[in-house]
Amino acid sequence: MLVEDEEFTRNMVAEMLTNSGVIVSGVATVAKAIATIDTFDPHVVLTDLDLGHGPDGADLLLKVFKDRPWTGMVIMTAHASPELAISDASRIPDPTVYIVKSEIKSIANLLLAIEESIEKTGKFQKSVAAVSEKITITASQAEILRMIADGLSNASIAKERDITLRAAEALIQRTFQALGVNSDPTVNPRVVAVRMWHQGKVAVK
Repeated sequence: MLVEDEEFTRNMVAEMLTNSGVIVSGVATVAKAIATIDTFDPHVVLTDLDLGHGPDGADLLLKVFKDRPWTGMVIMTAHASPELAISDASRIPDPTVYIVKSEIKSIANLLLAIEESIEKTGKFQKSVAAVSEKITITASQAEILRMIADGLSNASIAKERDITLRAAEALIQRTFQALGVNSDPTVNPRVVAVRMWHQGKVAVK
């Protein structure tokens, strides 16, 4: 699946890939990609980062990473550094392959990036911790972790569970303690906890 808001670039890249034997579905927006991805069922999502107004390429890949972790992911952008294209480039999932448009000398370069993304995703999946190595948390803690992953604040979690803010904060801290991510003041425990969840390192009783 090719996601590119510039029609000329989208058509040109799609034509080159098609001529190389790749079946391509080209779309201009994240919304269109999400609406058609399950039907098209791509091996790889190839996306620009800056897609104009609305969600960007990182938003799309985060959803792909969460819902379709077996799918390869490639960013094709004009920016040598993702920080120049979007805010908070840390949102880009780890297995993503990054390629700069100006460095694409031939279709072979792009095909290589696509192949690398498939291989890299496979290796990433194999690197997920075995069940015996997972950290086990309670169903209540798993619910808290899901809420954190959905971006809810402490106050929002308290409202969702119909408890006081102090009780919600205590639940969150116990969840971090169970995961072992609250002892280092130099890291954000929310980010680390959600990453562990996405990487399959957490099991629920």
